[in-house]
Amino acid sequence: MPTTKREALYFGLMMCFGMVVCMTTYNLLIHDMIGNLSFADMIIQYLAGFVVAMALEMFIVGPFARKAAFKLPINKTKKVQVILAVSSCMVIGMVFFMSLFGLVMSNLVGSPGEGSLVMSYLRTFCQNFVMAYPLQLLVMGPLVRGLFTKFVKAQAVS
Repeated sequence: MPTTKREALYFGLMMCFGMVVCMTTYNLLIHDMIGNLSFADMIIQYLAGFVVAMALEMFIVGPFARKAAFKLPINKTKKVQVILAVSSCMVIGMVFFMSLFGLVMSNLVGSPGEGSLVMSYLRTFCQNFVMAYPLQLLVMGPLVRGLFTKFVKAQAVS
């Protein structure tokens, strides 16, 4: 886990990159946009998603999620409980905001959701949460923590 602001920035960059690549690809696939968007439009989707996710992680969701996680009735001396609490709070916050971002981006490229805006948002939130939560806990979280420990933490020790 990061212990300095610099390490937190690297960890956030790594986590946001992985989650944005996976979740943007997932959303493009489930909305059948891969063949309908130009390569440039897809790159814009990935870049915009990364910029927005990184800003949310650094300034809004990240700080709030860490505060909320430490207010939960967990044993703060057990690393796995802290990781699960922080990751869970992060996923909820990021899915909340990034689903809204996804709806805005869909409307910008001319693919508005069906039905009311509220129902489109709820459907998008649920679809994203179902993918993001296990992706974060089972794949990206362990992968990024492993890479972070091997490359960033090892560099700090040297």
